[in-house]
Amino acid sequence: MSKTFPGGTSVTHLDVYTSTCPDGLAGGTPHLHTASTEAYVVVEGHGALHTLDLSGPRETPLEPGSTVWFTPGTIHRAINHGGLRVVVVMANAGLPEAGDAVMTFPTEIVADPARYRQHATLPDTAPESELDAAARRRRDLAVEGFHQLARSFQGGDPKPLERFYDTAAALVRPLVAGWRRTWQETVARETSHTAHVLDALEHGYASHLRTAALLQAPGSPTRRFGMCGRLRTYDVRHHAGQ
Repeated sequence: MSKTFPGGTSVTHLDVYTSTCPDGLAGGTPHLHTASTEAYVVVEGHGALHTLDLSGPRETPLEPGSTVWFTPGTIHRAINHGGLRVVVVMANAGLPEAGDAVMTFPTEIVADPARYRQHATLPDTAPESELDAAARRRRDLAVEGFHQLARSFQGGDPKPLERFYDTAAALVRPLVAGWRRTWQETVARETSHTAHVLDALEHGYASHLRTAALLQAPGSPTRRFGMCGRLRTYDVRHHAGQ
């Protein structure tokens, strides 16, 4: 019996930041994922998703019921126009938490792993006011880099975005071996299990149905500071059965 969360994904409740960035917009930290697709299901409020990839910049309205998803390499920034709350579904549970996300700091910072970690890492323990201030500084630096990339693209020069892709890939390269193990234990194993189930059903066997179970993952007791807002996470890798 597979106990993996559906599709080897993860799920998070996101309250998008309401504080204002230097460009006057309220919202989260622009970033991309190097290996994982992400989905937003809007449950409350209104806002927009600002994205940038090699097809150009785009703004997608977000309102209750909106469901959007974006593939690796799509730089995205959640904008909060009021009360924006989202259920986030991430592919490859465990990879985004292990460094799959790269924030759009200016390229010279992303190109230097030590400088990137210095600017990307929030304090392990600190009063909430200090964590909030650190998250804002991190976000505002990424907004600066995001605008640099967007301006270059709109001016007809996509090369800075392509260089950012290259430096982002170089930044995460040392992590890939660990990511592969995580992927093998979740997504790959889930896919293999489904193949066995289909084989069984094709031959008329129902033994896998006799191991049915209900599983649950309680939400984290506190909301942590994420890139796009305050997060309530669910550890879907450790299950409680009923």
